[in-house]
Amino acid sequence: MAAAGAPLLSIEQLTMRFGGLIAVDALSFAVAPNSITAVIGPNGAGKTTVFNCITGFYKPTSGRMLLSLDGATSAADVDALTSSGKRWRHTPAGSLFLLERMPDYEIATRARIARTFQNIRLFPGMTVLENLIVAQHNPLMRASGFTLLGLFGAKRYGDAERAAVERAKHWLERLSLIDRADDPAGDLPYGAQRRLEIARAMCTSPALLCLDEPAAGLNPRESHEIKALLKAIQSEQGIAILLIEHDMSVVMEISDHVVVLDYGQKISDGTPACVRGDPKVIAAYLGVADEEVESAEAEIAP
Repeated sequence: MAAAGAPLLSIEQLTMRFGGLIAVDALSFAVAPNSITAVIGPNGAGKTTVFNCITGFYKPTSGRMLLSLDGATSAADVDALTSSGKRWRHTPAGSLFLLERMPDYEIATRARIARTFQNIRLFPGMTVLENLIVAQHNPLMRASGFTLLGLFGAKRYGDAERAAVERAKHWLERLSLIDRADDPAGDLPYGAQRRLEIARAMCTSPALLCLDEPAAGLNPRESHEIKALLKAIQSEQGIAILLIEHDMSVVMEISDHVVVLDYGQKISDGTPACVRGDPKVIAAYLGVADEEVESAEAEIAP
């Protein structure tokens, strides 16, 4: 069994190179269960590259990304999985996954990692309800026997279909969008589309929810709604959230843990209060040289 406080996700010496460019350089950090972790940094710091590695869109050049579900992080289990050459290992305590060995679809379905993107990727011509049902296509396809049972109206498929609709309706009610269920998703206001993307990810029952700039482009009222939604998801669903965000009011108010990147390297790692006062973070955001950190810190001090 894992020790108390064992991480859900451990990133160890993650490196991603594109030719001669090092986008992420030997990055290590951990995401605790039932927590909100923010990855921040100036534009081009490597934040989205880290997300793309975790979710399988990129295969990292080197490093390990270990996801542990249900506390299965004993050293013996980790060593057994690493030496076996396999992608995952199920134990009596839970399941372990080496994400760097897994394709993106397995990361989504087996490791239960869901994500949103910086640019909204809803199906605008489908209804709001249909966008949430299509997110559940994997269990629906299994229940349909990959189409045959669905064609013949098998009870198993009918039950799964009703469960998918109920789950979708639950999230629409939770987001106050149930009255727009039959409207095209593209007709929703921008802020509502952002919330719908999060609901669509939650319909996959993730253990880890990765959000790429969920507050981007939102006005102050919508930003407040997103903050409240994410805190509610954390507390009510008991899952971990990993987010990239430029809105520091969001980061500092809801995060338990903040990781700061600059030019692909980690320059700070800790609580929001610790990161806020770190001279290296201040210098990175203000774009000043190391010798000017003291004066830069004085400039933004209250």
